[in-house]
Amino acid sequence: MKRFYLLPFALVLLQLTAFTQSDSLPSFLRDSLDNYVSRGMKNWNIPGVALAVVKDGKVVLMKGYGVKTLDGNDKVDENTLFMIGSNTKAFTGTLMAMLEAEKKLSLNDKVTKWIPSFRLDNKAAGEQAIIRDLLCHRLGFMTFQGDFTYWTSTLTREEVMEKMSHIKAVYPFRTTWGYTNAGFLTAGQIIPAVTGMSWEEYLRKAIFTPLEMKNTVALGAEFNSTPNHANAHTLQEGRMVRIPIAKLDNLAPAGSIGSSVNDLSHWVIMQLNDGKYMDKQVVPSAAIAQTRKPHSIIGNGGALYNTGHFQLYGLGWQLSEYCGRKIIEHDGGVNGFVTHVTLVPEEKLGIVVLTNTDQNTLFLSLNSEILDACLGKPYRNYDSVYQNYDRKDRLAADTKEKAIKDTISMKPSTSLPITSYIGDYHNDVYGEMKVVRENGELRMRFSHHPDMYARLEALGGNRFYATFTDPEFSKAVFPFTVEKGKVTGVTVKVADFVEYTPYIFTRK
Repeated sequence: MKRFYLLPFALVLLQLTAFTQSDSLPSFLRDSLDNYVSRGMKNWNIPGVALAVVKDGKVVLMKGYGVKTLDGNDKVDENTLFMIGSNTKAFTGTLMAMLEAEKKLSLNDKVTKWIPSFRLDNKAAGEQAIIRDLLCHRLGFMTFQGDFTYWTSTLTREEVMEKMSHIKAVYPFRTTWGYTNAGFLTAGQIIPAVTGMSWEEYLRKAIFTPLEMKNTVALGAEFNSTPNHANAHTLQEGRMVRIPIAKLDNLAPAGSIGSSVNDLSHWVIMQLNDGKYMDKQVVPSAAIAQTRKPHSIIGNGGALYNTGHFQLYGLGWQLSEYCGRKIIEHDGGVNGFVTHVTLVPEEKLGIVVLTNTDQNTLFLSLNSEILDACLGKPYRNYDSVYQNYDRKDRLAADTKEKAIKDTISMKPSTSLPITSYIGDYHNDVYGEMKVVRENGELRMRFSHHPDMYARLEALGGNRFYATFTDPEFSKAVFPFTVEKGKVTGVTVKVADFVEYTPYIFTRK
């Protein structure tokens, strides 16, 4: 559960670019946008926001708001890099479609043709899986299944792919959409087999360079070394804090790109011009069409206001209908950042919104407000609606947290001596975990996350309240299982932001 708090800080607003033909912009963008963003940043306590709007092949609006670091003075501008998270997936899907258009592979090729070691727990699914399955989330996994094992871990890309073979898929193969980051990683790992270049090398050559995305970086490891980048922020114990840039290069093709609204405007212009940029065909039109072809059903769709009738998934893009138009879009969320990119091809309209905290929905409400304004729909104040939802969620979370803290303060007795819970544990997917006693407290340490641990506080019986030192993994109640007076295992649950699925660790 994401929680949000309003904290006062000085909002620094910077309009970065002057635009011609500004009178042609919808009134909301001309007259109300700055106040809307400023109010939203205060309400969500967002340090920095950047946005761009493309119409008819041109950037008609590009602005930066606020600062790169909370309480800092360095202002966000049009070239400030933000981690774009899963908006990376459209780049990976496009690269794979380009390789097919160039007849270097087929999207219907079996994954094992290019990665012979590829396996899934469902043997037949692993043997039958094709490249398309990787790019449209239809391997049978539940959304985010396995991500706790991979997310900010020390595992290599090869080790992540091997771990996939240990996961028991929740759904039958190809029956249900389930968002799978490791699937996109696997697709990206096909690129070296085809081209002799790594995913990041081929991405720079095939897309970044011809689109003049000069400041964009492919990997998180490159992000901090860039001179103009926003820092990551999240909530910890009710306070907005700066956190390290996530180490996600082991999942790079799923979410490691860092970019700016200026560079992303080039990507959007190309997408809306059937693959052309500056009169050059950067991406074959056939590849653009492939990425927008429906492959998986997400749901029935719908919209908070106006009309929307379906939600589908292409190859790195979410596809829907809104007010009679086809919408091509994607969210991106990694530690400390949430972002959104929207394309409306029939209107030749593109919207990019980047924020440097993962604890807001302004990135969604701002996108919806701009979209409605450009489609001639009435102003709805989406952000007010989302804030009301958040207040209810926050109240419920705070009430639950208080009850747990009150229980802890009473120092309830455990069913067994504390030393009974100490030991080595194993999970077939994750691997090894230890419960240890350090500095007078019980801690849970995970083999693939050496820089993080969970502090365990007794709730009575065999239940403990676990607080991860990395706030992205959040807090949860961990119940231990006991048989014949001996601890046999424990159920571990991290934040839904990372993974919904609980892990059962067995005492070794």
